[in-house]
Amino acid sequence: MMSSKKPLYRLILAAMFLALAMVLPFLTGQIKQFGNALCPMHIPVLLCGFFCGPWYGLGVGLIAPLLRFVLFGMPPIMPTGVAMCVELAVYGFAAGMLYKLLPKKPVYVYVALIGAMLLGRLAWGGAQLVLMGLGKTEFGWQAFLSGAFVNAIPGIILHIVLIPVLVLALKKYTYEE
Repeated sequence: MMSSKKPLYRLILAAMFLALAMVLPFLTGQIKQFGNALCPMHIPVLLCGFFCGPWYGLGVGLIAPLLRFVLFGMPPIMPTGVAMCVELAVYGFAAGMLYKLLPKKPVYVYVALIGAMLLGRLAWGGAQLVLMGLGKTEFGWQAFLSGAFVNAIPGIILHIVLIPVLVLALKKYTYEE
């Protein structure tokens, strides 16, 4: 692929990942046991970071919860949607930046993913702390651990299993810098 087509290629991929972020919650919402615990919007945002780079990942992560709220009324915009915007923006940016900076060996896909997931969860906690403080609601350590990790265990497992497999399988078919 010619280098002049790289920005268009990444923009098209980013649009596809944004569309997936709109649709995946409908599919996973049909699974009664886990529902939103699978964190379906996180998957395309993380993939966008890996395939399109940190800035596209940040943009898709920032836009996805807002657009989904405008189109479908979910997630509720305050405080969930705003905190998700921060979390997903950090997810997309961190996944793209870590993947770009780390060696291109399979194990580093996992390192980039787990690093991005940890940074995103910390960003979510910080956003929740600020938003809950504005609303005069208590947000302590137990609420952070429960919301960021305990309730999200099915999604964390799904991401660690699915995303590296997709990245490693599809990277050979995509354009690399």
